[in-house]
This record gives sequence, C-alpha cells and structure tokens, in this order.
Amino acid sequence: DVLRYVPGVTLSQGEGLRDQIALRGQGTTADFFIDGVRDDVQYFRGLYNIERVEVLKGPYALIFGRGGGGGIVNRVQKTPSADGLFVTAEGGVNSFGAWSAALDANAPLSTGAALRVNGFYERLNSFRDFVDGERYAVNPYVAFELAPAWRAGLSYEYVSDDRVIDRGIPSLACVQPCTPGPLPGNRDTFFGVPGVNRAGLEAHIVKARLDGKLAPGLSWSTTVLYGNYDKFYTNVYANGPATAPNGTVALAGYTDPTTRENLLAQSNLVADFAVGGTRHKLLFGLQHSIQSSANQRRDAVLSNGTLNLANIVYPTVTFPSVTRNTVSDVEVFSAYAQDQIGLGDLVDLIVGLRFDSFSIKGVDIAAGNRAFARTDQAVSPRIGLVLKPRPEMSLYASYSRSFLPRSGEQFLALTPSTENLAPEEFTNYEIGGKWDINPALNLTAALFQLDRTNATTPNPANPAQTILVGQTRTRGAEVALTGRVLPGWRMSAGYTYQDAKLRGNDSVRLAQVAEHQLAVWNRYDLNPTLGLGLGVVYQSSQFAAIRTGPGTTRLPPFTRLDAAVYYKISDVVELQLNVENLLDRSYYSDGYNNNNITPGAPRNARLTARVKL
Repeated sequence: DVLRYVPGVTLSQGEGLRDQIALRGQGTTADFFIDGVRDDVQYFRGLYNIERVEVLKGPYALIFGRGGGGGIVNRVQKTPSADGLFVTAEGGVNSFGAWSAALDANAPLSTGAALRVNGFYERLNSFRDFVDGERYAVNPYVAFELAPAWRAGLSYEYVSDDRVIDRGIPSLACVQPCTPGPLPGNRDTFFGVPGVNRAGLEAHIVKARLDGKLAPGLSWSTTVLYGNYDKFYTNVYANGPATAPNGTVALAGYTDPTTRENLLAQSNLVADFAVGGTRHKLLFGLQHSIQSSANQRRDAVLSNGTLNLANIVYPTVTFPSVTRNTVSDVEVFSAYAQDQIGLGDLVDLIVGLRFDSFSIKGVDIAAGNRAFARTDQAVSPRIGLVLKPRPEMSLYASYSRSFLPRSGEQFLALTPSTENLAPEEFTNYEIGGKWDINPALNLTAALFQLDRTNATTPNPANPAQTILVGQTRTRGAEVALTGRVLPGWRMSAGYTYQDAKLRGNDSVRLAQVAEHQLAVWNRYDLNPTLGLGLGVVYQSSQFAAIRTGPGTTRLPPFTRLDAAVYYKISDVVELQLNVENLLDRSYYSDGYNNNNITPGAPRNARLTARVKL
C-alpha cells in the first residue's frame, strides 16, 4: 500500500510469501534495507516499528552495494527518545474478518537514555477461499548517550509469520494467435491444496549502532546487524492455463525450507570542510558481511495432477525426494568514497566510487556434493551535477552503475552453466528537477534510461529455471506532487511512464512493468475534527511474465477508487475508516508468472482506532 503511491514502482505477487517489486522495470526480492543495512531475506516486512519508508531509484551501488539495479527501499526504524513518556495503541478490523493490534511505548530511563518497545499482532483473513494466517512481532530498542555528541543504540526484533500460501489464479488458454488473460469467474477459487499450502518464518534480528562526532565537521557511525532466519514454504499452484472456464488446470508443487544467518557491519566517516572557495561533504565507508544459507527443495507428487473446475476435488500431496540441497557462504568486502562539492551557491558536483569483492562458496549436496565457488570484483561509479537557479529549485543530471553477481539475489546455488557467466550490470542515465512550490508542497520530475546487460529472468515455461535474455532497456518519466495544496487539503500524486523491453527486439517486453501508472490520494480536513480522503489508482496493462511471444498472459488495465473518513474524538482518541475499491470493480492487481495471477479484492472496509497517551 505504501509503494503503490510511489512513481516507478510496480508491485508483484512474490509467490505469496515475500515482498517483491519492480523498480524501473527491474524485479527484485532483495533490494530492501533497514536503517541503511541490507535486509535481503525473502519475507513480508512489517511497518509496526517503522518511522518512514524511503524509496531511492536508479542503481545505488555506491552506498548500498550489489543489486539495487532499479533502486532500493529503506525502512527507517523508530528510535527511543529521552524527551518524555508516551504510549500509542492501535487496533483495526476489516470486512474480511482480519484484525490487528499494535503498541508503541517510549520511556526515559535516565538523562540521555530511553527505551522504546513496539509490538503488534495480526490475524490474517481474505476474500480468497481457505486463505488465512497470523503474524506477530516485538521490538525493544534501548538508546543512550555515552558522552556529549556520542550516542549508542541496541535493538532486538523477533518476528513470527505463519500463513496460507496463495499464488492466485491461472490464465485461460486460447487458440493462437491471441493473448491469454486471467481466468474469469474464479476470483475466490483456491488453486492450491488446503492444509498443504503454508509458509512460516521465525526471525531474530539484533542491530547495534554507534555514532558521534570525532571533531568539528567530522562525524562517524557504525552499524552491526545479526539476523537468524528460519523459513519453510510448502505450496501447490496452478502450473498451466485453464483449458476452459469450467475445464481443468494442471497443478504442481514443492516444499522449500531455508535457513540463513546474516552478520553485516558498516562504518561511515563524513567530513564537512571548505578549501579553495569550495565546500566539501566527503564520505568514506567500509562494509563487511558474512551470510550463510542452507536450502532444500522437494517436488510434490500429487494423487491427481489436474484440478477439475466443474467439480473441485483437491488432491493428496507427498514430497518424497530431494531435488535441491545446497549450503553456501557469502563474504563481501566493500570500500567507497564520495565527495559532494559545492561550487558557489548555484552548483553542486557529486563524484563517487565503490569497490566490491563478492565471494561465494558452497556445496550442491543433491548433485553428488558438487562444490561451487566464484569471486566477483566490481567498481561502481556515480557522477551527479546539481544546479540551483533558485533556493527552492534544483535541476540535476546523474550517471550511476551497479552490478548483481551471477549467484543472484539469494545466492542459493551456482550451476555449472552460470558459474562462468559475467555478473549482470545496470547503468542509469537521468535528468530531473525538484521544486518546493511552497514550504509544504513539493514537485519532482525525472527522465531516465536504465540499461541492463547479461540479464536473466525466470523461464515463462518453467519459473523454477532461469534463462539468459541479454540486454534490456527501460526508458521512462516520473512526476510526483506531494504536500499541502491548500489549507486543509493534502495530496500525494504520482505518474509513471515506462517503456521496458529487450534491446534490439521491441516485441520482447519485460515482465510486470505497466507502461502507465497513476496514483493520487487526497485528504481534506473539513474542520479540526473531521477529514475526508479520496484516492484513485490506475495501472495500464502489463505482462505477467517476460513477453517472448503471443502466448504470454497480459493483465488488463484497471482503475480503483478508494476513500477514507478521519474523525478525531479528542486529543487522545482518533478513528479512521478506509474503504478500498469503493465501486467494487473486478481487476487483477499483480502476478508472478503466466499462471499465478492475483485477483484484486472486492469492496472492503477497515476501521482503525488509535489512542495516544
């Protein structure tokens, strides 16, 4: 819901078990960060302990390292405050029977020290048959001053997520030439096996941070994160199109447990100084990470490999044999430097360079204990020029580059064929501008070209396999208007145009990238007590998988209208009612491949109550 209103972002189904998005045409499951530290495990991230969400677009290897071809998403965590005691409680329920409760409590411990505890519980439910679950998390965070201008913090987060895996509906087969679309009339039908489709996550995440001033104009910060993640993922899904509206659908399935340990450390040194009539903000950084993973896959054997839509009887399922069993260790060392040079009051020049050494070693136990290993070393540059014709306006041009090792985002294995392939590379050219129309209203615009070489994608005929597609190019434009338009009227509006295709072959279009997207949210406060909200989300058609021919499923365009009412009972209690899909339109919000398509929810309401003490 947060990212739907950000230009340049397209949502994906993520097989029903993880956050997955496309940023400027580049699909990703791993370009997520918490307080600037990599958070690349595949799971659904909560917002209960988050102060804000930052979306940075374009290759961001200079600061964040590998990946990040289309951009990154960074969550900024709520921090303790020694200024005073406060407690916020929130509860909500929606039309489908899902409900949640959350608590945010902050308490000073002594002068310069405080404890903040965030926690939440959510009971999941859906309009989709058999789909439910629960998740909860707790996050105590203590922060304190060690000395003047020096601050330390220690955070621990426990996350538990247990849910039914829902990979949506298939497409409807059609006689060529034609373009398949989603299977109609089955918005609620479950194309898995009740009691079998399930995913679980248990995570322990510890984060320590120390920052302060070494001298006037010289600051230093270090963050260390340890994460232990234990996941299981068992699913049966539609593995082909429906032969007819009341015909049959092929099924397949597998179970896929994964464990991972992450230990990541990064330090930044920032110096502000002037020399020779120029201003400098100089950044030096070091990062080191060790990530150990173990993954196993067992393919399903079904008592009946098809589902009859005229008379649905779900098959029995077993997982008798191991088809993948790997362990891997990744070690990364990175060093980077950037200088933001102020040339008078009108011009800033930004130049930076990063070096990464990415090493992976592992064993494919299922392939006779076959060892695999590879080391990639890359240099990623960044150059930017900012012109400030007026204090409230800036124009910019930038060039940046990033890379993705051949082991991919989750580095579970390297096959003999991929072990010798060069890493994927991303190169971004961009011009744009930012204008503070007034102190509370901001307009941004950008034109960009993002080229990807040595690109890979899931095979549309077999998503478990990866195929090499060559070079891709995304050209696009983004415009956003955010802030207070008039007294009482706030708006968040964004439009995106994206043309994403294979270079040299315009008929091959990238997966899950809509050519046009528009999202507008308005809130108007009638008085200090009552406010109204109205929003529209439009998305043009998109292909569910990379379009290599006429058999690729196309998701039709949709327009969705949402509304809200805000009522402030007192300074302590607030109520909020949100209604999604106000006109109750049928649509398909996103997908994962040709036959895993997510139907949009029918009209539904959510009532939320907040108490602030």
